[in-house]
Amino acid sequence: MDLSYGEAAEAFRAEVRAFLALHWPPPSDARGADLKQYIRTFRALATDQGYLYRAIPKCYGGSQQPVDVVRAQVIREEFVRARAPMEVGGNGMNMTVPTLLEKGSDAQKELFIRATLDGDYIWGQGYSEPGAGSDLASVRTRGELSADGDKWIINGQKIWTSQGMQATHMFMLVRTEPDAPKHDGITYLLIDLNQPGVTRRPIRQMTGEEGDHTFCEFFFDNAETPVSWQVGERGQGWHVSRTTLKHERASIGGAEGLGKQFAKLVELAKEVGRIDDPIVRDRLTQIEGSVLSHRYSSYRIFSCAAAGEDPGPVALMMKLLLTEIGHEMALLAQELIGEHGFVEPAGAGGRGNRGPRGPEKWLDQIMGSLGNSIAGGASNIQRNIIGERGLGLPRDLAMNGER
Repeated sequence: MDLSYGEAAEAFRAEVRAFLALHWPPPSDARGADLKQYIRTFRALATDQGYLYRAIPKCYGGSQQPVDVVRAQVIREEFVRARAPMEVGGNGMNMTVPTLLEKGSDAQKELFIRATLDGDYIWGQGYSEPGAGSDLASVRTRGELSADGDKWIINGQKIWTSQGMQATHMFMLVRTEPDAPKHDGITYLLIDLNQPGVTRRPIRQMTGEEGDHTFCEFFFDNAETPVSWQVGERGQGWHVSRTTLKHERASIGGAEGLGKQFAKLVELAKEVGRIDDPIVRDRLTQIEGSVLSHRYSSYRIFSCAAAGEDPGPVALMMKLLLTEIGHEMALLAQELIGEHGFVEPAGAGGRGNRGPRGPEKWLDQIMGSLGNSIAGGASNIQRNIIGERGLGLPRDLAMNGER
């Protein structure tokens, strides 16, 4: 197996390294607003060089580079090595921008993409509701046209919105055709969250997270958004949402970081004096095999992409496997920390102590691993997708309307 990238790629790597050596890291005295501005300027320089926002047209603030998965991987590796910031993260770049590029109008692209790239717009996801989790077609948040037909009036509730306290805007699914079949009566809307009629409320998690709050729930009471902020045709939001979730699952399913998490698990086993326990070593070996399989599967997908080939069903499996492996690591960590598992998670009860702690620092990982089985599509939904689209198995009878 040849894992080298070739001479051309290595020459490009030297170019990227030279750029990073010149422009990163920032001055040691850069703090607060100065540091934020330095990072913004750095991203602009990197974009001018063609390193960032490669798939985004220049007219919207991107570098508009030809598709080249090898170069993109080299850039990612070198930026990680230098600990340099890449694109602004979050729902905006992972989901909103790709969806607008594929489904949005020219006016929507002009209005939203550059501001999202610059970090001025932060996007929340308005999909899940208390009665509509994995079954997104059951959304009940209503959208009705105003008397003049220029605005959508929105009433309802959304829940589990990531970055909810920081979000300036939201992309959301709203039921606009109550009498249509549930998949056909949904419209995909963009909305400004800083307006009367929008209430955001942080959700306290079992990890005790405070401060910025990972998730929020939103309440809409006659909130408004222009009809021109509707993405795609009225009543066709379900099809637009498929585009968004495709990009979310791709970002969640990346293999980066899993190996580092496993290395920390090994260190935990050493820290608590269990590294020589044959049972623990056996479980670590099993988990490491899964981690390596996931990594090599990512190499396979990367190689297929570089060759312009279809990797097949394995591409559909990556997010599910990442979730399953992460949960296995969390289960072993829970066993290893023993009585430390009874310690209240950081931040709970208003302590807000996020500094280094003992083995109980794994509590956030243990509890958080459960949420990954829901984010981006529940694991059982992922299994259905793999079975139906990847393996060609028949759909569930109930899904075909049969009894």
